[in-house]
Amino acid sequence: MSENQRTIRRKITFHTRFFFRRYPALPYILKWLCISIITGALVGTASAGFLQSLEWATNFRENHIWLIAFLPVAGFLIGLLYYYPGKDIEAGNNLLIDSIHDPKEIIPFRMAPFVYLGTIVTHFFGGSAGREGTAIQMAGAIADQLSKPFKLDKNERKILLIAAIAAGFGSVFGTPLAGAVFGLEVFLIGRIRYNAIFPAFASAIFADRATNLWKVKHIHYHIDFIPKMEFLPVLYSILAGIAFGICAAAFSRIIHRAGSVFKSNIKYPPLRPVVGGIIIAAAVFAMGTTRYTGLGIPVILESFEKQLPLYDFALKMIFTIITLSAGFKGGEVTPLFFIGATLGSALSLFIPLPFGLLAGMGFVAVFAGATNTPLACILMGIELFGAESGVYVAIACVVSYLLSGHNSIYTRQKVGEAKNRRYENDHNKNFSEIK
Repeated sequence: MSENQRTIRRKITFHTRFFFRRYPALPYILKWLCISIITGALVGTASAGFLQSLEWATNFRENHIWLIAFLPVAGFLIGLLYYYPGKDIEAGNNLLIDSIHDPKEIIPFRMAPFVYLGTIVTHFFGGSAGREGTAIQMAGAIADQLSKPFKLDKNERKILLIAAIAAGFGSVFGTPLAGAVFGLEVFLIGRIRYNAIFPAFASAIFADRATNLWKVKHIHYHIDFIPKMEFLPVLYSILAGIAFGICAAAFSRIIHRAGSVFKSNIKYPPLRPVVGGIIIAAAVFAMGTTRYTGLGIPVILESFEKQLPLYDFALKMIFTIITLSAGFKGGEVTPLFFIGATLGSALSLFIPLPFGLLAGMGFVAVFAGATNTPLACILMGIELFGAESGVYVAIACVVSYLLSGHNSIYTRQKVGEAKNRRYENDHNKNFSEIK
């Protein structure tokens, strides 16, 4: 190398170092932008495939109702899958939350195909479950495989898993802003990790774009009439939020208690979904309707269009609790949307607000109370229903969050900042310890 070349090289090195000293955030941004693009593309594509498969399974089941009779057999196969090769990933969403709190081994990649297969089978044969749990687990399992190629340390792996949850949630519902905040909010109540804010938003946005590129359509909801912001509508919103919070707390408590009942009475895990499948299948054929099976999207849409009876939300709660506590796979969130929307629509019998608005408020508020993620749910309400409903949605979500207490569908969620002084002793505990 000539002296002239060495001089040029020294100048380039000097200017590069000077540039990065002047803009110290740039290496961080470039690194996580690259990781977020890859995470978003992979997770968004996985969500697109999952949503299309789920739509096919739902349509096929609705055209062949006799398949529900085989739900106990499907449950036994899911139970075998998770009891033998999938025993170390059975914790699902709680495993992801644990890994954010204390990252250890890389999450096994087989979590993604296992939960995908388990969820599709659950829906194909008529179980009542959601889709967010599947999308989040697929996202976490896929994204965590990037830890070694990018040589991420323990703290960076935490950020990666937060970004993965954001990408999975945002892409499966078509709500990237809510997805990003959900990833930041879900694992630690009362605190947000701001060092993950850029990867979370970037991953959620890229994942949502990737899902859209695959021409996957998300459900659109419409609230016909939103009243002016006055004292009485605000008061009615608070009353509705109280009802949503009580419902969220009840769901969280009952689903954990039901799971304990299955575990204590049926020692061999693969038999638990068999019993749950028998109960669900018998109930469906006895009632003569599939209204409370699967995701229940048609009923959710119906809740925005007319006043529904009070028993809709209760029956969906029962079907979902039996399905998931018995060991079938899926998620709780879409059933919570169903429960909240139908409860809100029914509350218009007593609360003088439009049933469409109450349905939208319940849609996100019950979810907020059951997952302790009020900010994500407020953003989701705005993304799904429009900014005009934002204040009403916010009131319902905050009240539900406060009234639900320290209950959660995620037992490994920790209390970073107590909701009020009554719960201060629960600081830094997870919900399995609190209970």
